[in-house]
Amino acid sequence: MSKYNVLLLGSGGRECAIAWKLSQSPLLGKLYIAPGNAGTSEYGTNLALSPMDFDAVAQAALDKGINMLVVGNEDPLVAGIADYFAGREDLASVLVVGPSRDGAMLEGSKDFAKGFMNRHGIPTARHLSVTSANIDEGYRFLESNKAPYVLKADGLAAGKGVLIINDLDDAKRSLGEMLDGQFGKSSATVVIEQFLDGIECSVFVLTDNHRNYVLLPVAKDYKRVGEGDTGPNTGGMGSISPVCFADEAFMDKVRARIIEPTVNGLADEHLRYNGFIFFGLINVGGDPYVIEYNVRMGDPETQSVMARIKGDLMPALVATATGNLNGVTLEQDDRTAATIIMTSGGYPGSYAKGKEITGIDNVEGSIVFHAGTKRGDQGQLLTSGGRVLAVTTLAPTMADALQTGYSQVAKIKFENSYCRKDIGFDLK
Repeated sequence: MSKYNVLLLGSGGRECAIAWKLSQSPLLGKLYIAPGNAGTSEYGTNLALSPMDFDAVAQAALDKGINMLVVGNEDPLVAGIADYFAGREDLASVLVVGPSRDGAMLEGSKDFAKGFMNRHGIPTARHLSVTSANIDEGYRFLESNKAPYVLKADGLAAGKGVLIINDLDDAKRSLGEMLDGQFGKSSATVVIEQFLDGIECSVFVLTDNHRNYVLLPVAKDYKRVGEGDTGPNTGGMGSISPVCFADEAFMDKVRARIIEPTVNGLADEHLRYNGFIFFGLINVGGDPYVIEYNVRMGDPETQSVMARIKGDLMPALVATATGNLNGVTLEQDDRTAATIIMTSGGYPGSYAKGKEITGIDNVEGSIVFHAGTKRGDQGQLLTSGGRVLAVTTLAPTMADALQTGYSQVAKIKFENSYCRKDIGFDLK
């Protein structure tokens, strides 16, 4: 294979982990990250442009001689960046890892995703899509369910569009508020779901638009800010890979009931899809159900997943983009990866930015992936987001990975830093 100049879109911990992995490949020519963060600059060159400015992304691709575009975050995919590149003669030869706008509807619309699952017999919770026109039907559907009640904004809502409510009257009131614009246009349609009781995990594949797929390491993330899974949801406070209950028997069910019907369904419906699929699953009594699809890798699962992929990821990305995944395999490290997220105090509510970060140079035996970081005028490392750093550790056991990880987190200092101390608590 020839070398590839890669443009990676995104600025979070996910993109830092992907950049770290790609930087190890002998197939990599030059790596650019747009816009990136202080950490991604260690693996490539940051470009100060928005992934949603397609014209600027295109100009950068032309100026830098880009052969491959890897789209880290969902917004440009849902907005159709893969179609934009395919439709421009001067960019049509650039390999794109990411689905078409139509394929990205699996994440861009929960109503669409539920319909897709229904059409292809993919197990998911009972559900009803509600607009202001059928709100009375929505009330009746809520009454037919037991608490807690799950309400999801149809469109992208930056991870904030899901409400889990214990009281029926509160759920009805919240349904009205969502339809009235609580999440803007994203909640013009609301999907009401039956609550499924079980333990969740994240399954990832690469698929090549030709019914072929490669399974990546399975992970589990921790969304709530408080220990014991309490408090408000966040973008993710940590992750573990592998997941003890995702054994061979469980994964056989996942492949047969979920992954293969999804990949085949995309082909049957002519939804062009060359990229990652994230299956948010829940294990209910040993049977997997789909909670949601994402059309990119998850964060902070990516940090643990990338750490467990042995060897070179680039050949699999090339095969994904060119429709040649048949026969491609990814070897997985048998060790456990544990990722601990360090956040700014106050996150996911209001928090301060611009706090100096020290101690990263003292970390040993762990990888520090940056998320909300930037460089100050004198080159100092500063916080610039709610989730600041992800400390990822590989070790023979989960207990070893967590022990080492927390010992390294303790070396990193910034004002009002916070992390959950119980990542992996439910997998012991």
